[in-house]
Amino acid sequence: MNAKGIVALIVGFVIFVFLLAFAPFTIVGAGERGVAVTFGTVSSDVLDSGFHIINPLSSVHHFSVQTTKVEADASAASSDLQTVTAKVAINYHLDPTQVVSLYRSVGDADDFSARVVVPAIQDSVKSSTALFTAEQLITKRAEVSEAIKTALLARLTPYAFVESVAITNFNFSESFNEAIEAKVTAEQNALASKNLLEQKKYEAEQIIVTAQADAEAIRIQAEAVQNQGGQAYIDLVIANKWNGVLPATMLGDSVPFLNLK
Repeated sequence: MNAKGIVALIVGFVIFVFLLAFAPFTIVGAGERGVAVTFGTVSSDVLDSGFHIINPLSSVHHFSVQTTKVEADASAASSDLQTVTAKVAINYHLDPTQVVSLYRSVGDADDFSARVVVPAIQDSVKSSTALFTAEQLITKRAEVSEAIKTALLARLTPYAFVESVAITNFNFSESFNEAIEAKVTAEQNALASKNLLEQKKYEAEQIIVTAQADAEAIRIQAEAVQNQGGQAYIDLVIANKWNGVLPATMLGDSVPFLNLK
């Protein structure tokens, strides 16, 4: 290789190293947006997903605009002043058009999650649980979640959209839990007593109905006997059913079923 070839090889290598070191381009991944910063000056242009030529002296901050999940613990009080602790999980995504403003106001995506989203969850839980009694927090969980979501939207706009809110756990004081358990036990006992009373009532009604049916049957039979001739009819029925055999032992001088006079 001649001298010119060696020089060209060296120049090419230097250019390659320069490109690697100062990379005048960047690639923004799928589901991301980029913000270019040059010596502390934030570019007003949002870098969409793809390949971009940039100032070699600029740094690019990447923001995911896909769904992000954040969980946070919060302590609050219900409208009836019961202390409650909750674990809340939310799904949200950044507004792709607002990442420049977000970076200028807050910082990168991790800063937004820690400094904005988590405190917003805690504040939203406090303001929302104050609208419900402790018992309603248990029985109306869907409404509580919706109230928290509404409060979060107000706090995270315009930087993010809240997709869903899930209350993964509610904990109350030990005294409240004992009171709830006692109430449930009392309600169960009352229901059992009511069921027993209903059963006794039903049984009594059945006895009455049976007795009435028996009395009606006797009345009908008595009317039938009277219509057929009264005592004479009874004697005839008895005589028809007698097999003619006298009992081995009789008291007195009368023959059963027969009037011998």
